[in-house]
This record gives sequence, C-alpha cells and structure tokens, in this order.
Amino acid sequence: MPSAKRVLLVDEDVVLRASLAEQLAREGSYAVIEAASGAEARGLAKDGGYAFAIIDQSLADGSGETLVRELRTSGFDAPILFLSEQDGPTPCVEHIEKPFRFAALLAHLNAHLGPHVPSDETPFEIGPYLFRPGAKLLVQDERKVHLTEKETDILKFLHAAAATVARETLLHEVWGYNPAVTTHTLETHIYRLRKKIEENPGEARILLTEGGGYRLASHPIV
Repeated sequence: MPSAKRVLLVDEDVVLRASLAEQLAREGSYAVIEAASGAEARGLAKDGGYAFAIIDQSLADGSGETLVRELRTSGFDAPILFLSEQDGPTPCVEHIEKPFRFAALLAHLNAHLGPHVPSDETPFEIGPYLFRPGAKLLVQDERKVHLTEKETDILKFLHAAAATVARETLLHEVWGYNPAVTTHTLETHIYRLRKKIEENPGEARILLTEGGGYRLASHPIV
C-alpha cells in the first residue's frame, strides 16, 4: 500500500482500537499504526511520517491531553483528532465526541487528507444538479444556480463527508476556528442555500437536517 497515509491510533480500549483500525484499513487509503498507551505512542511517533493521529482522552498511563502536549513539544506536527466524552479546550487538535459514528470520524480524515475529495475542477452530482465547485455553480438542464464561496465550501464538505456532519464541525471546517463566528452564521447560510436549491425550502429534500447536523441526500433527486 505505497500511497497509504500513516495514521497513529492511540486508544487503551482494545475493542474500539481494533474496530477503528479494521474500518480504516478497509478504506484502502490509510495504514494504521496502533498504540495502547501514551508511552507506546511516544515511541512510535519518533518514526515520523504520519499524516494524522487519533488519540483517546483516557489512556492507561495518563491523559490524552498530556500526550498531545508532549507530542507537540517533541515536534509532532500532523493533525490530531481527539476522542473525548465532550468537546473541550485541548489546544492544536480537533475534537470528536464519543460515542461517534465511524462515518463522522472518516469525514474528519477525508476533509484533511482528501483521498476521496474531488478537485475544484471535477464536477459531481448533488440532488438534481451537476455541481461545478471551481465555477461555484449548480447546473440543472438550462438552469444555473450561482453560489457564494461559503455555500460552495459547505456543499463540498458535505459531499466529501457522505454522512451527517455536526453543526460545529461544519462551522469550523468552512469558517475556521474563529470564536466570533457562531452556528447562527452557519444556519443563516444553510437557509439561504436551501432557498436557492430546494423546490420547497421548508421541506428540504437535498440539504437535510439530521441529528444535530446536516447531510446531503444519498440519492439524486429527479
């Protein structure tokens, strides 16, 4: 698997660790290196060449937060996804709250590493439209829907995730980690986007609200 991206997976829960490693391996884009403790992770991190790390909050020999700080201090600069019971202020990492769906975790990885994310020149289908990200355009027969940059980014990320994305996650991915920007900003953009693309914005069939977040319909709308 020469093109596989190395992922350092640190979790003391052998069942969860094995499950995540197996599912990531099935994706074909990731080579998973497992660690059951902070000490083991520190040793493996010295090898370098990691595209991403997934670190659980609770480790047998200390906290995940401590491990994150130690790795950053030692020069580990790859993105880190932190698995925790609740979102928190751990610096330099992204959080995913437990329990989580594998699709949500995969969306984080794909968003940063991009093995399945089409380039801006690659059109793809969203509902009844052909989406041309580079042109910020949705096309349906003779109809053209022009999008703003943020609307384009929202659709690109949701399409890449292929799953429900939490409001906070989508907000951070599109606007960055800016405390001045709230989920109300995202909701306003979603509202305006639905007015552009939905036949009946009040009964969305393309851009769906689900489980505290948003996702795109799985099948084309005709």
